[in-house]
Amino acid sequence: MTEVLLKELTKSDIDLMIAIGHQREVAAGTTLIQPGKIADFLHILLDGTFSVIVPQPEDNLLTRAFAAIEGNEIFGKEIGRLSRGEIVGESPLIGTRPPATTIQAVEKSLVMSIPVGELAAKLQQDVGFAARFYRAIAIIISDRIQNTIHQLGRRNLAQSQHLRDVLFILGELHDSDIDWMMASGTPQKIPANTILIHEQGTVDALYILLDGKMSLSISPDEQNPLARAFAAIEGHEIPGREIAKLSKGEIIGETPFIDGSLPPATVKAIIDSTVLAIPRQQLAAKLQQDVGFASRFYRVIATLLSERSQAMVSQLGYGRRVYSRGQSLREGLEYDDELDINTLDRMAIAGKRFDWMLGRLKVS
Repeated sequence: MTEVLLKELTKSDIDLMIAIGHQREVAAGTTLIQPGKIADFLHILLDGTFSVIVPQPEDNLLTRAFAAIEGNEIFGKEIGRLSRGEIVGESPLIGTRPPATTIQAVEKSLVMSIPVGELAAKLQQDVGFAARFYRAIAIIISDRIQNTIHQLGRRNLAQSQHLRDVLFILGELHDSDIDWMMASGTPQKIPANTILIHEQGTVDALYILLDGKMSLSISPDEQNPLARAFAAIEGHEIPGREIAKLSKGEIIGETPFIDGSLPPATVKAIIDSTVLAIPRQQLAAKLQQDVGFASRFYRVIATLLSERSQAMVSQLGYGRRVYSRGQSLREGLEYDDELDINTLDRMAIAGKRFDWMLGRLKVS
């Protein structure tokens, strides 16, 4: 991932982060990120290896028993490893919920730790830097999602899971951004069972799901890539494993706009749906010409991908649940799926904007 930062950031961007951050060595076993806690620092991994661990419930007697037998101190399952060039601790900068995983050094490593507060101020002051930084974050998280899929195996991903509603993303955009998208995009009706995007197929537009429901599915491990390619050309459908359902407010087809790669999943309408299709070439030109729009757009995409990444982690079935049906909630205790007041405010703003979009586009 080192090449992502070197490619996306300028020398002045890197100099800026060096000026406000500090390098430090961390010993094996050092925890950089703890689940459920907002990070005070953004960490860039300069050298070494870090483990990504999904916690398991500490109140589970069977979990504790197996951890004791295996000599583990952390109740969790390793789902991946990070190496130099990776960025961790980005959640407060893109407005997502606290991380759901532990990031721990496997060996003696070197990191660059940058105070989140100072970095956030720089991102607000310099929209050019913000556009490049958020694009880099989006690329890194996208790659992280792909690595998780490959390392866990596609068969291990849960089926028919709903992604967390990301309607609040519209709260990050300006009214002028939404105006431009509506003027440049075209509402399209997508009949039930129609494939909007083929896995590893070309994407001609960015889509916003205005109404209806769609599924996100990936082909099984044994699927022949050549067979997939010919099936896409001939318009045939190859059954895949559903990993998520998409609802209104979702952004679909963002992959080509961050790293130019082909889509990793198939998107199919479950019921009759409506999307706003923004042509790829027009959006690409807008991103190059309007740096302010680019900074907000890439932040939105980074937020979306981070939410999807955390949704994938929750699908693994190892996540902590501190309450169950019939059990009363306790004041002062933070729950995994709890929304903070800032998120609720953004969702309220986004809801009004989304209703306004539907009215302007005459979508019921």
